[in-house]
Amino acid sequence: MNETALKQLLLGVQKGEIDIEKAVMELKGLPFEDLGFCKVDHHRQLRKGFPEVIYGEGKTPEQIAAIMMKLKEKCRGNILATRVKKEAYDHIRVILPEALYYSEARIVMLQQGEQVQRGCIALLSAGTSDLPVAEEAAITAEAMGNKVVRIYDVGVAGIHRLLAHRYKLDEAKVIIVVAGMEGALASVVGGLVDKPVIAVPTSIGYGASFNGLSALLTMLNSCASGVTVVNIDNGFGAAYAASLINGIGEDDCC
Repeated sequence: MNETALKQLLLGVQKGEIDIEKAVMELKGLPFEDLGFCKVDHHRQLRKGFPEVIYGEGKTPEQIAAIMMKLKEKCRGNILATRVKKEAYDHIRVILPEALYYSEARIVMLQQGEQVQRGCIALLSAGTSDLPVAEEAAITAEAMGNKVVRIYDVGVAGIHRLLAHRYKLDEAKVIIVVAGMEGALASVVGGLVDKPVIAVPTSIGYGASFNGLSALLTMLNSCASGVTVVNIDNGFGAAYAASLINGIGEDDCC
C-alpha cells in the first residue's frame, strides 16, 4: 500500500463509502505478513516509495512466487525479484504467467500501475563482461520510474569511446558507473561531471582483481570528488540510490 492508496482508504471511511471492517481488513497486513518462511514487508512502499524487492538467491521458485503474489495483493508499484536464474523463472511463470524475465539482469518483474519515467540516469559500463550487473541496475532503475540512458563498453582502455558520449553525461541527473578489472572508469567520469556518480565494482577480471576487490578499492580511493561506491556486483543497490537522488526536485530533471 502506498501513501495515495492509504489516503483514499481513510477518505472512503470518512465519507462512509467504506465500512470500518473492510478498512481493518485492508490495514491488517500492515506492517508485515508472516508466511512462515519469511515476513513480507507490506509497509515498505508507504515508508520508502517502492515495494519490498525480493533477493532471489537462496530462495526456492515457490517461495519467490509466494512472496510476489502477496506483494501484488497489497502494493501498487512494480514487484521485483533479483538474482533469479532462468531455471527458477521457468517454475515461477507456471504460478505467475504474467511475470516477465530479464535474462541478462536476472530479474523477474510483475508490472503493475502507471509506468511513468522521470529524470535521466546515465548508466555506463566499462566492458561487455560487466553487462549483467549493469542491466540489473538498468532494469531496477526503470522499474522505479526512471529514464535510463545506457552507455556501454566505454572503459578506459579506449577513452575516446567515453568522450564521444560527453553530452549524454551532461544531460543526466545521476550517473552510475559499472566497472571491473582495475575500476578506473568511475574516477575518470567523476572528474568530468558536476553530478553524483555511483560506482559499482564488478567481480570481472583476472586473478589479481580478487573477484572485484581491486576495483572496489580503486573506487573507494578515487581522487575525483562526488564519487560514492556500493558493494561488489551490487547493481540493484546503485540503481535504488540513484532513483532516490533522481526523485529530489523532480521539476529540475532533464
